[in-house]
Amino acid sequence: MMDSKAGQSAQDQYLDHEGKSVVIVMTSGPSTPQRCATPFYLGALLASMDADVKIFFTMEGVNLVKKGVPETLTAMPGGKRIIEFMRDAKAAGVRMYLCSPALPGYEIDPRTDIIAEIDEISGGGVLADLILSSDKALFF
Repeated sequence: MMDSKAGQSAQDQYLDHEGKSVVIVMTSGPSTPQRCATPFYLGALLASMDADVKIFFTMEGVNLVKKGVPETLTAMPGGKRIIEFMRDAKAAGVRMYLCSPALPGYEIDPRTDIIAEIDEISGGGVLADLILSSDKALFF
């Protein structure tokens, strides 16, 4: 199929993604549910294309990993639960990080309140390293 604007086939428009790495910084949370599904959907898609994908939860995004929140939250009425998007991303190979300095401000106890899908609880230095070492950084 030819794209009349570019004069290329749709297949030619895709770049080589071998060995690419992406960090998705998740600052959105339950107050903006419409922003809470796409990062996980996109993360799963990129991971299925062999990209190394990491999602780092900070600011209000830490509320998405509090037990009971993603299990009941949807991006739109009647939609798929956010925990299902998160589990799809995990199944595709996405690693998930949680910002420890943000937890006290949201009264989240990392020993008891965190969903099992989180791979690592870490500080801002890890986020900085992920951003600087990744090919792409996306912010939601």
